[in-house]
Amino acid sequence: MIARSDLTIGRFGAAGTGQQGRHLASSLVLLASLLALVLIVHTHYGPIQVRNPFQPGLPLEAIKVDRSARLAPPVVALSPTDESRYRVLSDYLAQRYRVSQQVVFDLVTLAHKVGRQHKLDPLLIIAVMGIESSFNPIAESRVGAKGLMQIIPKYHAEKLQPFGGERAVFDPSANVVVGTQILKEYLRRTGNLGIALQMYAGALKDRNDVYTRRVLTERQRLHGVLARWAAPGVHAKNAPAKTALASSEQPTRVR
Repeated sequence: MIARSDLTIGRFGAAGTGQQGRHLASSLVLLASLLALVLIVHTHYGPIQVRNPFQPGLPLEAIKVDRSARLAPPVVALSPTDESRYRVLSDYLAQRYRVSQQVVFDLVTLAHKVGRQHKLDPLLIIAVMGIESSFNPIAESRVGAKGLMQIIPKYHAEKLQPFGGERAVFDPSANVVVGTQILKEYLRRTGNLGIALQMYAGALKDRNDVYTRRVLTERQRLHGVLARWAAPGVHAKNAPAKTALASSEQPTRVR
């Protein structure tokens, strides 16, 4: 009996020792893998610094900010009058194009910010978005025009670069900013809104200026929406002033 018990204990002891050895070997392999990972990260990214994100005095450099977010117009609180105007416009556009009212409200707000930044009529920017994409931020044409203002990335890669490259064309903020830059550039080069719009559409050979008339008609509808909103007199003093661009309602025919 004693001999058999000793033999059994000896077997269990041997098994336990073998199991401990396997655990030790696994631990050593895991440790080696972690050390290798740390070495790779250190080689490619430099020393690892683990810091408490809530630590007082955390340097601003430690906060990662998307580049396109830095380049987009600053977000500011809307005045009650502006918010009311934007709501009126977005309500009209949401019904006309059958899209989300809140999404269109954000795009109307964005168009006004970008328009002020680039000194271009915000209603013109909104009209272009409506005609080009019906406010669909992922719209794409057969010729490769993409996004809200139907930008062809390969022709405007330089303007998209600050936002992260051609892939940013479907980002609403990047698309509206770049589309506005393109239209403003064409307007500056030609000095004529009608020709600038035809250039934007790639339709300079259209002697009937179909695209220009569609955009300007849409902009005129938006002016009408705001005029009706201001009609009771409460907002009369805030009615949109007729801009220099609005004066050329009859565009010069492209020759």
